Amino acid sequence: MNKIPASPLLGVLGGMGPLAAADFLTKLVAETPATRDQDHIPYVAWGVPQIPERPAAILHGGASPLPQMLRGIAALKQAGATVVAIACNTAHYWHDDLVREGGLPILHIADAVCDLLAERGITAGRVGLLGTDGAVKAGFFQQRFAARGLDCVLSSRADQDQLVLPAIAAVKAHDLPRAHGLAVDAVARLLDSGAQAVVLACTETPVAIDYADSPVNARCIDATRALARACVRWHQGTKQAAPLERLKLTQ
Repeated sequence: MNKIPASPLLGVLGGMGPLAAADFLTKLVAETPATRDQDHIPYVAWGVPQIPERPAAILHGGASPLPQMLRGIAALKQAGATVVAIACNTAHYWHDDLVREGGLPILHIADAVCDLLAERGITAGRVGLLGTDGAVKAGFFQQRFAARGLDCVLSSRADQDQLVLPAIAAVKAHDLPRAHGLAVDAVARLLDSGAQAVVLACTETPVAIDYADSPVNARCIDATRALARACVRWHQGTKQAAPLERLKLTQ
């Protein structure tokens, strides 16, 4: 009889930044339908913050984070991970390289966001995008929005410099009250520009928005939560496939 394969295990590539990865894991638990510990998704996480800055590599030819990210994926694979979620939006610029060289499938955060938009009935019109300069230039969100019939609204250069980037920096510096105010203003500007919803496409921005209630919170699409939901769907799919796989192996 053939050996039954080990249970599917989620690998979480974190460290970009540390609080954002912790936020992802919290949302992974919150999004999992469970009544006991054993119902939750098994995962192993790699969180080494000493990875070169992603936006600097994309925008200015800075040190590439790819070798360090591949090191993390290798560690996850050695630990038994069978699929990977990356708790960083901008890092998905290297998604194809990571899949090809890392040897594991990787759930794409922008695909997860598009699925969540569709679940909320947003299938046409304008959607705001709040992210790093690197994620904006990388274009993978805009490409996927366009494929779904959605137009993308971006922050102005002034809003990016005065609101978005300072909000991200404030989260990294643990100044959440300041981060919240800046992020709320940035979202409000995009809504005023005609966006029907705003995608929080940097993992620090949901942390900033969620710090307190505001009039814009309900209009935000949390990319981190969308990725967590995609992980739940993956896990549910593996559970449904497992009995069939075991049946094949015992025949």
